[in-house]
Amino acid sequence: MATLNALEKKAIAVLVPIKDFRHAKNRLSNRLEASERESLARAMARQVIEAAEDFSIYVVCDSDEVASWAKSSGAGVILVTQPGLNAAITEGMSQVANEFTHATIVHADLPYAKSLDGIARPNTVSIVPDRHGRGTNVLSLPTRTSFRFHYGEDSLFSHMDEAVNQGLDLKVLQIPELQWDIDTPEDLDGLAEPPNTD
Repeated sequence: MATLNALEKKAIAVLVPIKDFRHAKNRLSNRLEASERESLARAMARQVIEAAEDFSIYVVCDSDEVASWAKSSGAGVILVTQPGLNAAITEGMSQVANEFTHATIVHADLPYAKSLDGIARPNTVSIVPDRHGRGTNVLSLPTRTSFRFHYGEDSLFSHMDEAVNQGLDLKVLQIPELQWDIDTPEDLDGLAEPPNTD
């Protein structure tokens, strides 16, 4: 059922930044072999793409291999030239701003992701933090702003401050299946079951 705060899905672009799978999740190297880390990264990215299937999806990457994977998964591709996540997302946002009024940026390492419905809201920065309440797993915002991205340590608080500075409404959403990301061996230990790697 639609709500007063709902946006039409066709107005929302979902941006999923993805590193080269072969170099993903290096912090798990003392637990998983390179091939296992690559398989895990692919499986989680696939889960996120499936969770976003009702939206226009763009994988933001600098890797031809990831671009090929994205196309085979039914996603669009934004190949970026700037190094670093913040620069890549800024470049990605500029690519979708003319066609979409809002963008939802979703990390690709969310093994429990199911849906992105209801996150994007008019004139609002919506944030789904990580389960520790410090990072930013999902960030939705209007595309035509000068919002500066602050991914990195304690990004939740930096993004909250940025929303206020931009004069945008702010919503911090607690959505458990979007709050569990996989970065460390401890994160792996907390998984009830591994993501499907079929």
